[in-house]
Amino acid sequence: MLTDQEMLIIAKKFIRRIVDESIEPMLYDDIIKKPYGNIYFFNSKEAILTGNDNKSLVGAGPFLVEKKTRRVVVFGTTGILDRQLKAYENGTMSTALDTYWYPDEDRFDYK
Repeated sequence: MLTDQEMLIIAKKFIRRIVDESIEPMLYDDIIKKPYGNIYFFNSKEAILTGNDNKSLVGAGPFLVEKKTRRVVVFGTTGILDRQLKAYENGTMSTALDTYWYPDEDRFDYK
């Protein structure tokens, strides 16, 4: 089981992995803690610090770092997070080729 600090390290590694090198990403302070992991939100550092929506990242949806598996689960930017979490929890979440990221292998997958 990962600690909050270990999940935070994975979260930071993930956003650095998916955001263009020319943009500095940043996690919001708001973290949703669930028994199975933590859910993080992010944007560009500039958008967070200045509030300038013109500097917001497109496709910066919330994601989960699972405590047991270290896997990152990417949620969509459309839809309501509560519904997406319910689908994750009951195993009915729709997946795509990049729904899951495995940090130890640096690979995306649909399962």
